[in-house]
Amino acid sequence: MTHDPSDKTFHPSRRGLLGVAAVTGAASLAPGVLIGTTAATAALAEASEPASSRSVDASASTIAAKLPSPVPGYLSFGPDEAGFVETMVNVMCPADALTPNGVDCGLAVYIDRQLAGGFGEGARLYMRGPWQEGTPELGYQLPLTPEQFFKAGLAAADTACQKQYGKRFSEMDESGADKFLQELSGGKVTDERVPLGSWFNKLVYPLFVEACFADPIYGGNVGKVFWKAIGYPGLPAVHAQDMIDFRGKPFPGAADPKSIADFA
Repeated sequence: MTHDPSDKTFHPSRRGLLGVAAVTGAASLAPGVLIGTTAATAALAEASEPASSRSVDASASTIAAKLPSPVPGYLSFGPDEAGFVETMVNVMCPADALTPNGVDCGLAVYIDRQLAGGFGEGARLYMRGPWQEGTPELGYQLPLTPEQFFKAGLAAADTACQKQYGKRFSEMDESGADKFLQELSGGKVTDERVPLGSWFNKLVYPLFVEACFADPIYGGNVGKVFWKAIGYPGLPAVHAQDMIDFRGKPFPGAADPKSIADFA
């Protein structure tokens, strides 16, 4: 799937992007998210949470148990980078009665795969400069590939988080991490070398949205969980007559959406 740059900024509500299909979750995030250890992290979180908060976790765990496991391992992220991204997607996609957390939905894997591929390498970008500040519609203007920009932003954001809160981002609790992401999106977190507002709103957030709704073959949207949440039938993309016949009505095919893999 080819990345489509977007100028949309991070919505104040973590679940705003999912529209009417999403319900804000109340699950807490265990400090120090570990690479590829979502199950262990969930167990630690459950042990430290009051019983009243576990009903949502139980629903999410039930859904997660029915989903395929995200593809293991990362191709681009190192340990610290993966810790930041896993914490971030779990805050932006908290576990609730509709979906498991962002890691279990494959969101971190999707972002990693995009950065490790042609998009991350800047295969379709003009990379010869001149490097001048452009209008917002032109996106960021830096001599960096998307992968390089993403990693530079991760390092700068993590450093800023440590300076401001005395903790790495992956060590923040859910409330603190959410607040920091809001500050990033609002341009309140600055770095002398990396434009962190542009980094988050024009690179990180669009990748997050893509991870939610892309075909599962790209690593995210595990089990088509987001397609099912919004009633999207997937492929084949030949629903012209269906749009007429079922306008304003539930579409039967949405209960069993089809991925590219289903036709392979």
